Amino acid sequence: MPLVDLVMPKLGESIMEATILRWHKKPGDTIKEDETVLDIATDKVDSEVPSTTAGVLEEVLYNENDVVPIGAVIAKIRVGTDAAVTAAPAPTAAPAAPVYEEASIVEHIPYQPAAVTNVPSANAIRFYSPLVLNIAQQEGISMAELEKIPGTGQDGRVSKKDILNYIANGKNAAGNGQHYAQPATAKTEPSVISQAVTVAAPSQPATEQSNMPAMQTYGGNVEVIEMDRMRKLIARHMVDSKHTSPHVTSFVECDVTNMVLWREKVKKDFEKREGEKITYTPIFIEAIVKCIKKYPMMSSSVDGDRIIIKKDLNIGMATALPTGNLIVPVIKNADQLNLTGLTKKVNGLANAARTGKLKPDDTTGGTFTLTNVGTFGSIMGTPIINQPQVAIMAVGAIKKRPMVIETPQGDCIAIRHMMYISMSYDHRIIDGGLGATFLNAVSKELENFDNSRTI
Repeated sequence: MPLVDLVMPKLGESIMEATILRWHKKPGDTIKEDETVLDIATDKVDSEVPSTTAGVLEEVLYNENDVVPIGAVIAKIRVGTDAAVTAAPAPTAAPAAPVYEEASIVEHIPYQPAAVTNVPSANAIRFYSPLVLNIAQQEGISMAELEKIPGTGQDGRVSKKDILNYIANGKNAAGNGQHYAQPATAKTEPSVISQAVTVAAPSQPATEQSNMPAMQTYGGNVEVIEMDRMRKLIARHMVDSKHTSPHVTSFVECDVTNMVLWREKVKKDFEKREGEKITYTPIFIEAIVKCIKKYPMMSSSVDGDRIIIKKDLNIGMATALPTGNLIVPVIKNADQLNLTGLTKKVNGLANAARTGKLKPDDTTGGTFTLTNVGTFGSIMGTPIINQPQVAIMAVGAIKKRPMVIETPQGDCIAIRHMMYISMSYDHRIIDGGLGATFLNAVSKELENFDNSRTI
């Protein structure tokens, strides 16, 4: 009976690999078409991989926690009417049949960096992701040495897999007289490097394991909690962002009285008509989009010595999950949606995030991010840039305060709805003048909100 390859599916334009979290089926199990075979995770979201055909799972090529390139064959399925009979294990077979263990021997065959020909020209400026630079720094790899590593990514870029394989091969070849840079100092905490190297070389020599940092002990009454996978990813992204972008944060005070009164006036009718609750978030996004059109540099990224201005305005919105972690779903082409469309997109993505139904593509392609720190009672914050973007805006809690306002009859004190807005931006390409100008433009959009508008 023929064998059908089950491949790691494409999960988004910028996603090049995924981690296998759990196999729902094992070799010999019967599988229906579209039945979930395994769970996978990217650095954005978790997903299920269904079977593309009905049959029997013949062979598993990767283990749980393995990092697998997109498009790699991860399993083989035997199809045909008598597949279940021919592929099912004999009842008298020993429980420890070596089917799964043999498959693990070839777990890395689909990934062949040497066969890739994406090599940049000698005069090209090579780009390295923050993660690759962080790994190189921790492993004591110089820039000159990094330049010699063959890259399998787009335009010959060095991927995480490339540098980890380089490190693993360097350790294995150390006894053959080859020299590879080793960490200058011992690590003080477990890192993504130690985890990923384990994937590339599962069998570590005893001498190598002895170099691992000893488990730290704590005195007193403490509770030690292991980070979950998403928290580790968040921690890594935050550190990478700080290492990549020199952060500057500006603040502005904003009178949002007109906006608050308008929402109170229309929210019941809007919910009755559209079946959706209108929050402040789509109003904030609408103002941000209008101002990015005036100052397009705010929707950009840095590639070496080049500035890439993004014409598609995809606004990310930081969303809290029930676990306490954060995820940033992205509203694609936000400038093409009216306030009603933005409201439905915001609510749909927020609900999908909280129920674990986000698709991988829902969290990719963002060009600017909004985070609402006021949801938790904070009046202001200093957010960390979501790489490779160059700016992120935070809105604080709306508070009633006595303010001095100007009237035709003179100055007077009135109770107004006030809010602080802050924005962190990448000082490599955004100076204080542009950052403050853009921030004030957003503030003016909200302060001058038309409370007589219809929706």
